[in-house]
Amino acid sequence: MNKARSFRRFVGALIIISSLLVSYSGEASSLRRDPVVEAVQKASPAVVNISTEEMVRHRNSFSSPFSDPFFDRFFENFFEPRYEEKYTQQSLGSGVIFEKSGYILTNWHVVQKASRIKIILIDETIYEAKLVGSSPDLDLAVLKIETGRDLPTLTIGDSDTLMIGEKVIAIGNPFGLSHTVTTGVISAASRSLKAGKNVYHDFIQTDASINPGNSGGPLLNIDGDLIGINTAIYGEGAQGIGFAIPINKVKRIVDDLILYGEVTSAWVGVRVQDLTPELKQYLDYDREGGVLVRSVDPKSPAALAGIEKIDIIVAIGKHAVRTSPDFWSSLRQYTANNEISFTLFRKGVLRTVLVKAQPFPLAKAEELVFSILGIAVEEFASPPEKRQRFENEGGVVISRVKPDSRADRVGIKPGDVVLQMNEVTIHSLNDFRTAAAKGLQKETMLLLIQRGAYGYYLTIPLDS
Repeated sequence: MNKARSFRRFVGALIIISSLLVSYSGEASSLRRDPVVEAVQKASPAVVNISTEEMVRHRNSFSSPFSDPFFDRFFENFFEPRYEEKYTQQSLGSGVIFEKSGYILTNWHVVQKASRIKIILIDETIYEAKLVGSSPDLDLAVLKIETGRDLPTLTIGDSDTLMIGEKVIAIGNPFGLSHTVTTGVISAASRSLKAGKNVYHDFIQTDASINPGNSGGPLLNIDGDLIGINTAIYGEGAQGIGFAIPINKVKRIVDDLILYGEVTSAWVGVRVQDLTPELKQYLDYDREGGVLVRSVDPKSPAALAGIEKIDIIVAIGKHAVRTSPDFWSSLRQYTANNEISFTLFRKGVLRTVLVKAQPFPLAKAEELVFSILGIAVEEFASPPEKRQRFENEGGVVISRVKPDSRADRVGIKPGDVVLQMNEVTIHSLNDFRTAAAKGLQKETMLLLIQRGAYGYYLTIPLDS
């Protein structure tokens, strides 16, 4: 009898201890489920792994004695290549599902050379993706996958309300390690940085680790809201420094990327130049930086807003403008139909004007090219058999060169043929107008000119 009573007491004690352990375990689990864990669990289903393939071709062919790619292509018309090697190069990145029908945000540099793009969801299903639109200037791209079902998305946050020091979370696939989570704080909320030839503005700086493979993944606030798109473009051996494109900037351009495949550049209709000490003295301007308005296109957005020739532009939005490249890189952060704040110095007084940007008017392209570059062009009308054989057929012929213009000073002559403007190949007059719409929005223009059997690359400064 005593043994039975003792056994019952023992079993009762075990039950009490087990209940206490379960209760303690539940409390410990609850304590571990902090806001970071909850944010990651909320966001992870909308984070994807991006795998790209690039077809790389290596051609062994006749090399011209001029060590120039243009002449190499010319000589290939007469000498057959000996052989061509092909191989596939793979790379990884990250992305964010931002629309349940399958639209995905990532960095442009993740997909810029891809011949094939695969999206891997959190459940490890794989889909082929197509590139819908991209903006190299902002390092953004939009992809689309067809799944036949609604996909999880993230809550979009407000990057204009970020606080220095607040905790943030990055999710991505660094070095192919799927759904890796890193945490940190916001170090700066409006950082500019240079990568290659591009200058990027308004970046979020964080000490959360962002490595190759993280590019295109989300930066989250502690609530799990999307506040930025991570990018790993910053090199130079920096450690402990990560950057993300603010989500509010992304929201301004994503519709353009989906509808048109590219960002409709903001055209305001001004040309600028750097200030010299002599100009500063003449204009009684004793501040650092600023660029001089050299000309204002009639009836342009700038003219309608009241910007005048010899005004000094000292800031665009929140960004100080110190040089002509600053002016153009700042302007590239906006799209057509954005309202842009310009801070001007005029006759000793600082003033602010709002300019409603417009798309570049294609109908005015040839007029503006003649005004700025000093060339007039027309369709190439000569029979193809009378032309030297080049890899690029087409082009537009220069019919007139304005004396002492930029084109005249670099040696362009009537009868020369424009084959390329910046990165755009010219096949027709319409191609020329479209290329001019983009090219005239920068501080320099690269032209490929054909004269007889020879080709020349010419760089023409537009702000001098």
